[in-house]
Amino acid sequence: MKASAKKIILAALAANLMIAIVKFLAAWRTGSSALLSEGIHSVVDTGNQVLMFHGQHRAALPADEEFPFGHGKEIYFWSFVVAILVFSLGAGLSFFEGVSHLLHPNPIKDPGVSYLIILASMLFEGVSWVISVRAFLREKPPHYGFLKAIRKGKDPTMFLVVLEDSAALLGLSVALIGIALTSWTGSPVYDGTASVVIALILGGTAVVIASETKGLLVGEAAQREVVQAIRETVAHGEHVEHVNEVLTLHMGPEYIVANISLDFADEVPAGEIERTVVVLERAIKARVPEVKKVFIEAEAWRRPRQRSSPRT
Repeated sequence: MKASAKKIILAALAANLMIAIVKFLAAWRTGSSALLSEGIHSVVDTGNQVLMFHGQHRAALPADEEFPFGHGKEIYFWSFVVAILVFSLGAGLSFFEGVSHLLHPNPIKDPGVSYLIILASMLFEGVSWVISVRAFLREKPPHYGFLKAIRKGKDPTMFLVVLEDSAALLGLSVALIGIALTSWTGSPVYDGTASVVIALILGGTAVVIASETKGLLVGEAAQREVVQAIRETVAHGEHVEHVNEVLTLHMGPEYIVANISLDFADEVPAGEIERTVVVLERAIKARVPEVKKVFIEAEAWRRPRQRSSPRT
């Protein structure tokens, strides 16, 4: 596990655990539906960090006969499980609580406690958010924007915590507004509505997480810059006349499999081609350390047939 990934998960885990306890105590004292939804949110986030640690542990297991490419995709699987939990437990329970409060409204007691708890929670979540965003910005490619780095990221532990912390801060803001409006107007409708909005925020976050991890779980290619680096490396190889195809697959955040088709000069003996293949494999792994397995095929290049224009 990267030190930065471990750091942001630990920061989020500690923050969510402390915040969840405080939110539930405040919800019990004040009767606020929004605070109860936020407590559920923090419990789900805490469970998510535990699952991410488990996924990282499983992903680090060495390759064996049954899993010759290792267990790197475990982190993608558990990230997808996190998305399911955020949607089903976080969004589902928050929506249920909000609707129940709207149908059977209860007045909020001692709103000052709610304000204090929400502001303290925002402080803890803000610290976790700053840590996760800084780590994410350090790890992302310099020429990538923030959103593009999330879409193209191959390590879900980096962008997942950023998304969760952002959703947490947004949810706390909604809870603060809902409780304030309820306190000022005397209508508990705003508190229940805040719970429903928090549920929608969690549902949207879950959809984004699921969408980003689905491609990794199914099998995404390496980033374009990595593929181009591999292509440039083999193109300059001895006896290589043409690079037919470069196929890559992420088996984990730092585990890439590359399958390369090359056209070698016809007059070169088999022994020389074997030596060239070994040299190219070493050169690829030296230039792109994330590439752990390289498969090079010798195939004659066939010029793609041009489609003939339809007769008129």
